[in-house]
Amino acid sequence: MTLYLISVLAVSAVCTAVLGKIFIPVLMSKKIGQPVKEIGPRWHKCKDGTPTMGGLFFIAGTALSLVISFFFLGKEEILKLWICYGFTFLSGMVGIIDDSKKLFEHKNDGIRAYQKVLLQAVIASLFLLVFEKSFGLCKTLYIPFFGAELQIGFWFYIFFVAFFIFTSNSVNLTDGIDGLASSVTAAVCVFFTVKALLQGQRVGAVLAISVFGGCIGFLVYNAHPARVFMGDTGSLFLGGAVVTLSLLTEDPLILVIVGIVYFIEAFSVILQVGYFKISHGKRLFKMSPLHHHFELCGWSEGKIVLVAVSVTVIMSVISYFFE
Repeated sequence: MTLYLISVLAVSAVCTAVLGKIFIPVLMSKKIGQPVKEIGPRWHKCKDGTPTMGGLFFIAGTALSLVISFFFLGKEEILKLWICYGFTFLSGMVGIIDDSKKLFEHKNDGIRAYQKVLLQAVIASLFLLVFEKSFGLCKTLYIPFFGAELQIGFWFYIFFVAFFIFTSNSVNLTDGIDGLASSVTAAVCVFFTVKALLQGQRVGAVLAISVFGGCIGFLVYNAHPARVFMGDTGSLFLGGAVVTLSLLTEDPLILVIVGIVYFIEAFSVILQVGYFKISHGKRLFKMSPLHHHFELCGWSEGKIVLVAVSVTVIMSVISYFFE
């Protein structure tokens, strides 16, 4: 099993890196670049026109690496793996639609928020129906660190759809500086790889290490200074991936602990907007999401990424030993 996992990791990373090498020049020649919004830090203007939709590289890279699963997984495991990848891919498709609106129809905000949420709700609902019919579904929520279990029955469907939408968009908000979302997600995937292996959950381990490989291959071009951005295409794919991994390991709420960086970023935006309204124009942070606040405090992009990954690793270790 170890050799196969290493093979999946290698193929995912190498394919992603090779695709980047081939297609970044194409994206540049076609001027498929991301416009930098005026509301961001002023020094981000130098990134204007950087190729985007680079998430397509690791979406393809992970898919190619998962072909190896036909050599060592059973038929039911293969079916489960590809259904889970299909859900993750569809999550990324929402991002592709969004990025396409921005780039080709010159709509800077992409599709409307309610349209994105509606698409995500439909995708999550269909995935749950297919998954439950094919493999059954654990409708128990485990509360990290407390050893408590909640049997929520039908409400699990509502929870999962809402959790998927919120988490996916939290990952999207995290993707605001070079290498942040890909680095944090790589660390999260290491956690789920180990967790799945300890559970004997081979499908989860394969998917997790495949996405990890894709993130590593993408960081070749996305680390500061980034030569390509993943776009909503990549961030929503990664959001779908980590939620899927939490479902496969039957422990969705552990993602709140391990992926705490995602949720801090999201809540910083919620707090900023809420405080701005109730205080009649005052700001809680210098800018949100939180990584922009630290930029304005003088932190380099590299330092922010390093701290975020360190927090993720620490929370992962705590989860292993104290869950």
